[in-house]
Amino acid sequence: MKLLGQFWGYLLLIVLALAWWKGGVAPVILIVLSVAAVFYFFFRAPVWCGAMTRENRLCRKNANGILMGCSYRHHKWQKIKLVFFPRAWAELNRGLWATPREGMTTLAGLAGVVSSLAA
Repeated sequence: MKLLGQFWGYLLLIVLALAWWKGGVAPVILIVLSVAAVFYFFFRAPVWCGAMTRENRLCRKNANGILMGCSYRHHKWQKIKLVFFPRAWAELNRGLWATPREGMTTLAGLAGVVSSLAA
C-alpha cells in the first residue's frame, strides 16, 4: 500500500490516458485529472534532486517532484529559480533528463500539461 501511496500519479496518468482514449468523458473530469497529474509529477513524484552542488555535479539526494529540491533549502530555491530565469533553462533541462526515472517523470508531467490545456 505504501508503494501505491508513493506512485499514485502514474496510475492517475494511465486513467487519464484511458479517459482520453475512450472519449465521451466530461471535460471537467479531464481537467481535474490533468491538474492532479501535473501536481504529482511537478511536486510529489520521487526523483533525485538534480540541483548543482559546489563540486559542479548534480545533487543525488531524494526529492519530491521535478521542480522541488531535496532537504537543502538552497537546492529548493535553486530549482524553483531555474523555472523563472530563461538563461537557466539549459541547466534545468540537463537535470530533468539525468536518469531514466527523471526522464519518465518529465515526460509524464509534460503530458499532464498538454492534457490540461487540451481539455
